[in-house]
Amino acid sequence: MSELGRNSKDQKSCAVGHYLRTLDDSEVECLLRQDSRGLIGEFQREKLEKEAAKNWDKFYKRNETRFFKDRHWTTKEFKELIGDGETTRTLLEVGCGVGNFLYPLLEEGLNLFIYACDFSPRAVQFVKSHRHYDKSKIEVFQCDITKEDLSSKLSSEVDIISAIFVLSAIHPEKLKDVVCNLYHCLRPGGMVLVRDYGLYDMAMFRFGPGSKLGERFYVRQDGTRAYYFMEKEMRVLFEEAGFAVSSIGYVSRQTINKKEGINVQRIFVQAKLIKPLK
Repeated sequence: MSELGRNSKDQKSCAVGHYLRTLDDSEVECLLRQDSRGLIGEFQREKLEKEAAKNWDKFYKRNETRFFKDRHWTTKEFKELIGDGETTRTLLEVGCGVGNFLYPLLEEGLNLFIYACDFSPRAVQFVKSHRHYDKSKIEVFQCDITKEDLSSKLSSEVDIISAIFVLSAIHPEKLKDVVCNLYHCLRPGGMVLVRDYGLYDMAMFRFGPGSKLGERFYVRQDGTRAYYFMEKEMRVLFEEAGFAVSSIGYVSRQTINKKEGINVQRIFVQAKLIKPLK
């Protein structure tokens, strides 16, 4: 099981993990149990791929706008979103869901015009039905970024692209084409902002035997999928598409809910990627 690697900060140690997370014995055992039944069969894997949009649309039908909280942390983590306040910049959000990223930005009064897309028609409709939806500031549309030319949906190249917990929902074999798709939407000097699930994130240990689609790639009970990134592979993925890496790394956050007795470590990969000037 290749994801069980030694902590690179301590070559003499037999500890499993990386520089932000060392696994305990129960967590190592959990990953071993996930492998005990092997991978889900090829027929089911292909079915999940074909029905990816359908499964996310069902997710939004079931949960509506209640599942994800509004993301009020984004301008703290990505100050590039703030700008000078005078120039109107264009932002493309891929995988916009129901608007938990874009509406907090507009509520802060940022001078942005936002393109937003999702491959769930129901999610797109939820964005349009939001009380703060404004056609002069938002253009939202349905798009499958694994298949469609995203740049053809835009009137011009954009200044910033956000991909927040989006790439992990895509089959790893399609990620290269998706990142190239993003590249062609961005103006030279523009930036892609990424945060996504990282290797050894708490959620990775929730999967049981019979849920594994591939290395670090899992299916949830509702048919949606999740991939857990290594920092290095995220770097290579974008560099091979022509991006320059401004910053990239694992980030650790604690999820605390005293009422439910939850105190767990989340691990994400966070990156800022620049399209070089020509």
